Amino acid sequence: MEEEIKTEEEMDQEISTKQWLQDNLRIIISILIVVAIAGGIYSYSNRGEDSAKNDQEVAQQEESTGDNSEVTIDKISETTPAAKTETVASSQETEKSFIEKAGKGDGSTVLARRALANFLEKNQDSALTAEHKIYIEDYLRKNVSHKGSVHIGTSIEFSKDLIQDAIAKSKNLNEKQLQNLHKYAVRVPSLA
Repeated sequence: MEEEIKTEEEMDQEISTKQWLQDNLRIIISILIVVAIAGGIYSYSNRGEDSAKNDQEVAQQEESTGDNSEVTIDKISETTPAAKTETVASSQETEKSFIEKAGKGDGSTVLARRALANFLEKNQDSALTAEHKIYIEDYLRKNVSHKGSVHIGTSIEFSKDLIQDAIAKSKNLNEKQLQNLHKYAVRVPSLA
């Protein structure tokens, strides 16, 4: 008979435990989610610290060995999952052209705009309106030798002759064409 009583007590305990779990399931799941998010944040924040520590280790190793070629390459490949890409745009002028290197978010139109701005910095032309500049950058984009998509680090060369040709053609636009280009020019305040 004692065994039956224990069994009943155990059953009552099991039932009360199940009831408690059912009553508090939302709270338990919420706590688990918060713990998982906090763990993710902690892990992510430590990743930045680990990268800084690894960079310091590389620098110390270079100083101690005096050779920074192989050590740096090996260490970087160990510590970073993917090669770092340069996201900074750059411009370079040669005797006959402007070479524009794409940064993050740049397309061929932005590179053409930058080449035109660099050209006009050295060859000012007060007759050019924002509408003329929209035409010129579109002309450059369409007539440059580079074909295909533009990614971070892509370089496009805009010849100075091509830029001068585009400027000359833009000055031959009639009033209706300039009015049509106005709706695009107002979207680019930097051209004004």
